[in-house]
Amino acid sequence: MRTFGWSLAVTAAGLAFAAWQWGWEAFGIVLILSILEISLSFDNAVVNAGILKKMNAFWQRIFLTLGILIAVFGMRLVFPVVIVAISAKVGPIEAVQLALDDPNRYEDLVTDAHPAIAAFGGMFLLMIFLDFILEDRDIKWLAWLERPLAKLGKVDMLSVCVALIVLLATAMTFATHAHVSTGHADKSATVLLSGVAGLVTYLIVGGLSGYFEDKLEEEEEHEHEEEEKARAEGQPVSAVALAGKAAFFLFLYLEVLDASFSFDGVIGAFAITNHIFWMALGLGIGAMYVRSLTVYLVREGTLDDYVYLEHGAHYAIGALAAILLVTIQHEISEIITGLVGVFLIAASFLSSVRRNKTLQAAEGTAAASGEKTEVSSGA
Repeated sequence: MRTFGWSLAVTAAGLAFAAWQWGWEAFGIVLILSILEISLSFDNAVVNAGILKKMNAFWQRIFLTLGILIAVFGMRLVFPVVIVAISAKVGPIEAVQLALDDPNRYEDLVTDAHPAIAAFGGMFLLMIFLDFILEDRDIKWLAWLERPLAKLGKVDMLSVCVALIVLLATAMTFATHAHVSTGHADKSATVLLSGVAGLVTYLIVGGLSGYFEDKLEEEEEHEHEEEEKARAEGQPVSAVALAGKAAFFLFLYLEVLDASFSFDGVIGAFAITNHIFWMALGLGIGAMYVRSLTVYLVREGTLDDYVYLEHGAHYAIGALAAILLVTIQHEISEIITGLVGVFLIAASFLSSVRRNKTLQAAEGTAAASGEKTEVSSGA
């Protein structure tokens, strides 16, 4: 209840408000949208937990309070309005008025902006997947694939090169082909520009986050040495300021990551309703559960117990990145998108369970052998 209390309260209040304000149809649609957001973003929670566990309790609370305000109002309400405002070249207030008075036109404008959204989000998520899969790790899930990729990862800037090649191929294949087959405007330039923007965003935010995280680790090591010397004077060295910088950029990285994960949910919601406030309410409730689940995974140490979960989540990120890029031309059901992520995470969880059972059995065998040796020695 401590972790999911706010999520349950927001769910009850949100569904009650929807039923009171708009009726039972709105109640059902908001509930469906909430489930959609949770299913599409479960992999987001696993990845977020891997980052959030590096923060202290204060920043975890910030993630659940200020972070959820950014996620709900920024991505689930303001972001669709901004898309329409830019696409239609109107002001934000006019865009909201358009959403209320002419929801079909509003949906058309958001759909027209989808190639730019998909390219930006797809490239950002692709970089996360590539940087994970190309890094040499002690624990490997799909060793037959991860070992050779880890060797290739020793080449500098390989992930950036691969991402740019994928972006170029996407722009030349999907965007141009969509122009020829449908007669719509050529979106290749838009896809290229948006994809590069997503790549640059990842490099800037991720780079700053990694820099301050490394500095924090160095400072903590130095602090540990200096504390022994300064303890007698009662003035231990402090790394609070640096920790604040590191946590801030990690927090910023989490928000951009959440935004990228939210692209498919926001666009997919238009397949269920055109009502902007139903959409914001349903996706907002789902976002609350994603954040609560993230904190739960950190506090319970689930990622430490089930070591392949992080791998499964990153494979789901790679799949989502590919899906976003493919949707520039082809429509893919949100059900498929959600099931791919759920399948990969479920497979990684089951693999973790099998690994834990194997380790426990091995430890039991070793303990039994040790007892037999002691008995033989005593005899």
